[in-house]
Amino acid sequence: MSNHSEGRRQDLAPLVAVTAAAMFFTVLLVLVRLRVGPLETVDHDSASSINGAVAGHPVIVAVIKAVTYLGSNGVLWTVIGVAAIVLALRRRWRLVAYLLVTGAGALVMDPVLKSLVGRLRPVVAHPVAHGGGNSFPSGHSLGSIVCYGAVLLVFLPAARGRWRPAFVAVIASLIAAIGISRILLGVHYLSDVLGAWALGITWLGITAFAFELSMRAAGEPVTDPVTQGLEPGARADLTPAQPEPARTALRHRGRVAAGVVISWVLILGIIVGIGELITRYAPSNLLGDRTIPQWLAAHRTAGLTSWSLVFSDLGATEAILLVSVVTCAVLLGVTRHWRPVIFVAVVMFGELGAFLTAAAVVKRPRPDVTHLDHHLPTSAYPSGHEAATCCLYVAIAILVIGHARGWWRWLFLIPAVAMPVLVALSRMYRGEHHPTDILASMLFAALWLTATCRLIRPNADGRRPDRPRTADGRGRGVSLVSAPGVD
Repeated sequence: MSNHSEGRRQDLAPLVAVTAAAMFFTVLLVLVRLRVGPLETVDHDSASSINGAVAGHPVIVAVIKAVTYLGSNGVLWTVIGVAAIVLALRRRWRLVAYLLVTGAGALVMDPVLKSLVGRLRPVVAHPVAHGGGNSFPSGHSLGSIVCYGAVLLVFLPAARGRWRPAFVAVIASLIAAIGISRILLGVHYLSDVLGAWALGITWLGITAFAFELSMRAAGEPVTDPVTQGLEPGARADLTPAQPEPARTALRHRGRVAAGVVISWVLILGIIVGIGELITRYAPSNLLGDRTIPQWLAAHRTAGLTSWSLVFSDLGATEAILLVSVVTCAVLLGVTRHWRPVIFVAVVMFGELGAFLTAAAVVKRPRPDVTHLDHHLPTSAYPSGHEAATCCLYVAIAILVIGHARGWWRWLFLIPAVAMPVLVALSRMYRGEHHPTDILASMLFAALWLTATCRLIRPNADGRRPDRPRTADGRGRGVSLVSAPGVD
């Protein structure tokens, strides 16, 4: 009897917590809307004191801004989108719907409540950040607790043993840090963040209860989502990847890592050496370094300038990062192996490090034409846009051709060729790079991709057989990927 009573209390605990959060938010909403004196005093005093402690410390402010960026809509929807892609590839459509509906709820509630309450942002003596719109509730705090909390509830079944409390602790710490960062930056009051957290818990509880109802309607067992996750039976599909085979032992991985580092250093040395030779000893018009940018600048039109901006943005850090993250999610969802993801990560981080180092060492001036992009933080040699574009789209082609079946995989050669060409033309058209800057970036990408492919062997967990044949000799339907784990 005692066990039965204890079980009932555990079943009621989430309902009690959600109800308490809803009541707390309601009370806080009324107090904020009526501008009750004691609450206003606490909010204003805390905002002023915290601003005084943070202002004047640029390093601390930069760290806080980096933390708060993790709660921005762009980052949150990238997280939700990547998680939804992985779940869709694993055919967990109910969990996909849960993530999208839950995230969309936060996106809708935040501006509606801000308009209804109409609370102005804090005014502090030494502002270190700016927030648009009204103040209550905190959109970053609400979005982070809803989106990261939903990801936690969805993927909790995949975390077992010591990884489960670690997973929960990381998500909880991230949510807390984002909310606190909004107060430290002086763009929200304490009650804005507390109200957002309370509303977020309420919304997570409501959506979790709705998910339980769908589980019951389907005749599937229902468990406590806080401790077991939303759908424990989906653990096999929620697990990101299969264990790597024994041959990838620690010693072997160490040799591969050492080979990657040595290759990176040697390739960087080649690129820097070529850059020094070009800037110090080469003719000024080597391979059209002077005449080609001048000719392109003389033939600029409004239409070409608009298109150059599009392709230049596609090679910028934000677009490259987004495509890389989505690519890794798709590869992980399809192949169930970490090797392709590691390959993409090594290629792109290696490219970024080499570009920043080479640009800092060579310090080549931009072409002597009118520049369409202003205040660029690096020098002209090499082109970071071009190197990143070559590395990313060629790496995607290598992985798709290596893992997929069917004629359509060869279509990925089109962006692998077209994107570097279009980005190269756009960067020279906009007056930001010489032709030799572009060629050096292409050389780096060729050498770096060759080295990483030989060392990491990104397609070792897949196979590339021809279409399987039926008894009558005709090919069967195209399969996206072969059985994982086959050499």
